[in-house]
Amino acid sequence: MGIFSASHRQLAKEAFACVLRRITFRPCNVSFQEKAKGKILGWLLRKSPFLAKFFNKYFEVLSWIFFVLMMGSFAYGAYGAYNFYIYGSCNGPNSSGFCVFDPAGSSNKASTLDTKCYLNKPTEKDLDFSKLDLKDFPQRLNGASNNIIFVGCYACDYTRKAYPIIKNLLSKYNSNFTFVHFPVKAETTYLLNYDYCVYKESPDKYWQYQSTLFNLDKYLLIDEPAIGNVLKELGFNADKIKKCVLGSEAKSATAKRLDEIGNVGIYGTPTIWINGKIFVGPKPERVYRRALVK
Repeated sequence: MGIFSASHRQLAKEAFACVLRRITFRPCNVSFQEKAKGKILGWLLRKSPFLAKFFNKYFEVLSWIFFVLMMGSFAYGAYGAYNFYIYGSCNGPNSSGFCVFDPAGSSNKASTLDTKCYLNKPTEKDLDFSKLDLKDFPQRLNGASNNIIFVGCYACDYTRKAYPIIKNLLSKYNSNFTFVHFPVKAETTYLLNYDYCVYKESPDKYWQYQSTLFNLDKYLLIDEPAIGNVLKELGFNADKIKKCVLGSEAKSATAKRLDEIGNVGIYGTPTIWINGKIFVGPKPERVYRRALVK
């Protein structure tokens, strides 16, 4: 209270001076001790003489109890602040518990499949990226020491929040990058085939296509003719892509991709794997950056 209230500031200074003296085995300043004790006793006497008598008898013990509680609260708050800086959550990696620094929990929310029901809520410990054959997904390989796998959904708000952060990191740090499209929104499942065909047609121009979809209004993502217009604007042969999309090769390839994603255990987007560390939800950039080799 002394930090925020001018009327309590002097009292706070005297209180901490008293604590310092007691820690060094010296008696507390009598005037402060009597002042604090008198104020509390006066209030308690008006409420309950019994409590006032109890407080007067155990004033010293109660003072130390409240001091220990205050220091414990401070330590717990400092630990929460440290966790928030490192993990984007006060409660540790990918934790969705309440965090005073992120009351809405936006850094740990993910878009999930509505049709799935879990006996025990899955965590990042249940994910096994070794079951993902990266060659089956769009990749940008630079021979770098950093490896990033981005599992996302074009129409999902949390993925859209994380995408520019990851894109910015890729521009700053040399990294191998793999994009895994996981369409949590059922109405955008058809985009799986487009992903396959566009990448097959031009691996380099695919990344322009991907970026365009992430910046496209979400309602246009469920409009297949709008995707055709995007392809034309990017210089693709839209008719050729459409023919590929309807072919058995694309359907077989995307079915395989979905099987692999299921084997990994992905339960929400965005899920981001960086050099062996897994992040679920759109974390602050500093959290992802700590996992990179500079």
